[in-house]
Amino acid sequence: MADRYSFSLTTFSPSGKLVQIEYALAAVNQGVTSLGIKARTGIVLATEKKSSTPLIDASSSSKISLITPNIGMVYSGMGPDYRVLVDKARKVAHTGYKRVYNEYPPTRILVQDVARVMQEATQSGGVRPYGVSLLVAGYDEGVEAEGDNPAESAPKAGGDDSMDVDDGEKKKITGKTGGTLKGGPSLYQVDPSGSYFPWKATAIGKSATSAKTFLEKRYTEGLELEDAVHIALLTLKETIEGEMNGDTVEIGIVGPPADHLLGYEGVEGAQGPRFRTLSPSEIEDYLTNL
Repeated sequence: MADRYSFSLTTFSPSGKLVQIEYALAAVNQGVTSLGIKARTGIVLATEKKSSTPLIDASSSSKISLITPNIGMVYSGMGPDYRVLVDKARKVAHTGYKRVYNEYPPTRILVQDVARVMQEATQSGGVRPYGVSLLVAGYDEGVEAEGDNPAESAPKAGGDDSMDVDDGEKKKITGKTGGTLKGGPSLYQVDPSGSYFPWKATAIGKSATSAKTFLEKRYTEGLELEDAVHIALLTLKETIEGEMNGDTVEIGIVGPPADHLLGYEGVEGAQGPRFRTLSPSEIEDYLTNL
């Protein structure tokens, strides 16, 4: 009976499933393995860079994309669908948010907007679900990163529940803004159905199950960023068939701000980008130290 509903884009089967979403998840599970690990001060995204033939120029194909200076994204599944979502995410961040608020969106807000686009494709006629799952990593600037100094973020004894910031103004701490003020790194997974979840460490793609099992054994709270890179490479080593080198692995890092990119004297009141991808030579150095 399921075949009767397999070509319907928006009709539920008697078992309560949208069969096209099941097929989209199957496309994700056929893609190469991608993973994300949240560290104390940042996040690591890693994926296998697999080419169907050695004649392809590997430098022209990238699976990890920059969305904003502090947010990066990787996928498993269908590459063309991913490129469409990257374009939409950049448009939301730059046109829909930066132009209005003069700052880039927090990671959670961007994830919500991308998830909304993916969800709309599951209930609209004439379209199909996106055949990708995404891992979105970002760093939100706040008064302090979560866990740095909780005492300073507590309300003051005199009843003044505001918080001083560098420019002399005070930000009001409320139930709506308290989480945003803390800032820090965050990692989200977005599925073809439009559902999204925050993770400490996760994997998607062909070997997601075995990769998650490996991460459960290796992951600990308060990981340093360097340790997270090593764990990411060890996890990929368990799932990749063939040799691992700087050309077959791609790694993106959300870490300390690269203020040197702002010039010798820097820019007053601005920080350098936190997200960057590692070069093949940097990946080779990490592999040598495994």
